[in-house]
Amino acid sequence: MSTRPPLPPFTLESAREKVRLAEDGWNSRNAEKVALAYTLDTKWRNRSTFINGRDEAAAFLKAKWDKELAYRLIKELWAFTDNRIAVRYAYEWHDDSGNWFRSYGNENWEFDGNGLMQNRFACINDLPIEESARKFHWPQGRRPDDYPGLSELGL
Repeated sequence: MSTRPPLPPFTLESAREKVRLAEDGWNSRNAEKVALAYTLDTKWRNRSTFINGRDEAAAFLKAKWDKELAYRLIKELWAFTDNRIAVRYAYEWHDDSGNWFRSYGNENWEFDGNGLMQNRFACINDLPIEESARKFHWPQGRRPDDYPGLSELGL
C-alpha cells in the first residue's frame, strides 16, 4: 500500500502542502503519475463527468490535457478538516483553434489514511479570454515559488 504524505489529519501547514503538491502534479500534465495520488477505487465528479477508479481518472486526465493546451493551474486552500480539503483554483489554456480560456473552480477532496484521494468533487466554469488577458505566464510545468497565487493576482 503506497502512501502520499502529508497524511491526515491535516494541519494548516500540511493542508497547504497537500494543495501545492496537487497543483504541481496537475501542472506536470503527466496523467499516469498524477493518477497515483488517488485510491484505486477513487470516485470523482468533474463537471458532469463521473469517474470511477484510478484507471478512469488517468484516461480522463490524458484526454483533458490533449484538449486543454498550454495548461497552467493555480490552486489555493479554502478550508480543511481532519481528512478533507476544499480548494478554489483557476487555470488557463487554449483549444486547438487558439481560443483562450480561464477556468474557475472549486473542489472538495476526501483522503484515506494513506494520504490518497478517495473522493474528488469539482465544479468548474470556463470563461473565454483574450490572450492578452492571460495572467499565468510561467514556463510549462511547476509554478515558480515566487509567482503570485490567486489572491495576489486578484482572482
